[in-house]
Amino acid sequence: MQAENPLLKKSYDFALKIIKLYKSIIHANKEYILSKQLLRSGTSIGANISEANGAISNADFSAKISIAYKESLEVKYWLSLLKDSEYISNEIANKLIVNADELSKIMFSILKTTKRTK
Repeated sequence: MQAENPLLKKSYDFALKIIKLYKSIIHANKEYILSKQLLRSGTSIGANISEANGAISNADFSAKISIAYKESLEVKYWLSLLKDSEYISNEIANKLIVNADELSKIMFSILKTTKRTK
């Protein structure tokens, strides 16, 4: 992982939080379907940001950041669903939603900037 990239670091830390939450949900609640969706989208953000860093063109970079951005929106959906179905607490969900929002805002800003520089 490239420590000098703040977005990559934030997304990596977020993925670790999602992994820990996933492990907790499957251990405590034996819930595998919704939590697996959360795990997939929550870890995909950083994977796509990492791929964007190795992009071979501006279009490739924008495509990968766009996918990561969409995954950050999806993860908020799964967190809300898990919260509202009482698999996770409001506090845990809300903290992670704030983290996902922060990532979303950064990526949206990057996308706006890359579109302007075309």
